[in-house]
Amino acid sequence: MTSPAPRLRLRDVTLYERPVCFRIPFRFGAATVTHAPQAFVRARIRLADGREADGIAAELMVPKWFDKSPTLTHEENFTQLRGALALARTHMLAAETDTAFGVSAAIEATHHKACAAAGLPGLIASFGLALIERAVIDALGRLLEQDVFTLVRENVLGVTAATAPDLADFAFPEFLATLRPADTIAARHTVGLIDALTQADVEPAARLDDGLPETLEEAIAAYGHRYFKLKASGDARADVARLTRIAEVLAALPDYRATLDGNEQFENVDAVVELWRRIGEEPRLGRLAGAILFIEQPIARAQALAQPIHRLAELVPVEIDESDAEPGSFVQARALGYRGISAKSCKGFYRALINRARVARWNAEGGNRGNRGYPDNRYFMSAEDLTTQAGVAVQQDLALATLTGATHVERNGHHYVDGMAGAPEEEQLRFLAKHPDLYRRDERRRDGRVRLAIRDGALALGSLVAPGLGVSVMPDWSAMQAMEG
Repeated sequence: MTSPAPRLRLRDVTLYERPVCFRIPFRFGAATVTHAPQAFVRARIRLADGREADGIAAELMVPKWFDKSPTLTHEENFTQLRGALALARTHMLAAETDTAFGVSAAIEATHHKACAAAGLPGLIASFGLALIERAVIDALGRLLEQDVFTLVRENVLGVTAATAPDLADFAFPEFLATLRPADTIAARHTVGLIDALTQADVEPAARLDDGLPETLEEAIAAYGHRYFKLKASGDARADVARLTRIAEVLAALPDYRATLDGNEQFENVDAVVELWRRIGEEPRLGRLAGAILFIEQPIARAQALAQPIHRLAELVPVEIDESDAEPGSFVQARALGYRGISAKSCKGFYRALINRARVARWNAEGGNRGNRGYPDNRYFMSAEDLTTQAGVAVQQDLALATLTGATHVERNGHHYVDGMAGAPEEEQLRFLAKHPDLYRRDERRRDGRVRLAIRDGALALGSLVAPGLGVSVMPDWSAMQAMEG
């Protein structure tokens, strides 16, 4: 019988950040990102018996995703995210003693309300809470000397339906006991809107020649990718032309799978249906169309949950991502025809587990109706990236992805950023020593930087089984600056 989840109190939260420069500009939707700060959280918890421990979390503060308002600059987006972290810290520190999940659940509504009053949208509010709740999970695991997979499987976190009334009668302990990590997970390679596809797309004078892949062809050759995430622009004609060129590159592979990410670039469902029709009418896209597992958030969030999409859903599965701003968003989306939802650490560890529970329940209720890439299930959850960086962020996100049962996860931080950029060499080497299956180091290169190791298109997950939330070491706090706000 599972022991009661330990009760804890958050004693202290310190916020830091460190700049990250991209090696290749990342274009998604209407935004192009070349740099962004990475936020770090250090949280101290205390159990009822007086024992204390620190935990950590990290996430890149990506501009123009959490709030895509064209009137805001990138710097103003960063300020928004810092503000959400500051508010989350205030609310979490004021929470009463409870389980790890209970502390977050008790203040989630208050936190979202306070963020809304400050003009901060739901995704930004979620970002602030997500980082601190992950640091609490990490601290509890370190203190109890248990890995996150055990914490979840034995419900040491105390997960309930407190934030999901639709699951009030759901047997969370029994469900969580079924979640197991895999040994490996496939890396789904992102193809951004301005990414070079072949060597001919890169002017010789513009090549980085940094020893890392610069084109889609080179990435496939270097990492052995078989899963891909293809960005769409919202212009059907331009998208078909771009996808046709991508299909030419992927044609060399014996087998592959892909997802199509609309990044909110389509005004309504009709526009997405039109794109899908054009894809179907292009003979050169026959194989690629058959390989597409689902379309991710094609409609702008202002309209995405305001209209049904059943006409599109009958053609191809569709999931929400940016519209997942509240604990109940998936329930609302399901009623409109969406079948899937993304798991991202920046939106919330507990939210992903709860949405995974919804997938299990809904599929059990509805029977096996089939779905591309998910043959036994109508509803599904995917694992997506927001340029999670090597180190704390990518390891915690990988742990969450495999817990949700994902067999492939979008990974792009290693492509747009050169390894552990910005981290001191000593910190990089500590991560390499503790997680040698997940990282590599080319000592022939002058910088000797530690980088993510993708072998045969997959990432090894074995070293994530360590006390805490997938991370065996602490970053170098002295190499960061205190976050203002």
